[in-house]
Formats: sequence, structure tokens, C-alpha cells
Amino acid sequence: MKLEFLDDLTDGGKYVNVVSERLIRIYDFDERQALSLKEVIEKELLGRQKEISFSSLDFVELLNCNLTLKLSSIDRGITMADNGDFECFLTDAAYKEMTYLIEPFCVGESPGYQWLYQIDCPIDLLFSPGGTW
Repeated sequence: MKLEFLDDLTDGGKYVNVVSERLIRIYDFDERQALSLKEVIEKELLGRQKEISFSSLDFVELLNCNLTLKLSSIDRGITMADNGDFECFLTDAAYKEMTYLIEPFCVGESPGYQWLYQIDCPIDLLFSPGGTW
């Protein structure tokens, strides 16, 4: 499983019909890794209410960023904390929805992708085995 931040998908305005201008993508994973991520979110974040840093997950390769999942009273999505460090602030309900969206990738290879939240914020979160959308 790889984690990568993609900035300016419009290529300086060259492409106007892009789905998202900036995103963090979780990609290049198999069903075992998808299940591991789902279980960490359920057990640590939702169960123990402990934030999850992707840098602490031994099945994740950080390419150019780190992402920390944090519980929040409101859904704010992903914000940039510092150079290459991002934080995702979602409610308990939004993280439960996220685990539901990850579920199909845990039971077999899925050729599709999933946006892990639908919030109006500058950075989207993509879950895609092939890295595409």
C-alpha cells in the first residue's frame, strides 16, 4: 500500500475538467492490506479513539507525505499541517462510512476506486488499488 499527495492536477490550469485539483491517494494494495487498514480504523481510531498516523503502519509506504487520521466533532476533511504532513478530521460517523467504503476491497480484487469522503474541502482522499480514478 502506497500513500501519495498529488498537487495541482490541473497542471497550472491546462486541464479544466479534472475531478479534483489536489488529492491524497492510497493505492497499490491488495485485499489483505485493505483489510488491515479497515481494522486499524475500527479498532484504534473508532474503538480506542487513538489517532492513526500512516507512518506507523508497517504495511504502508509513504512516497511524499504522511497522513494522520483524527476524530473530530465536525467533518473538515484533510488539511496540510506541515511540509508533507496532512491531518484528516472526520466524525465517528464519517470514519464508519469510510470503513464501509473500504469493505469491498477487503474481499477480493476490485478494479474500481472509492472517494473516502464527500466533503467540500481542498484535498480529496482516494482509495484505489490501481491508483486511478
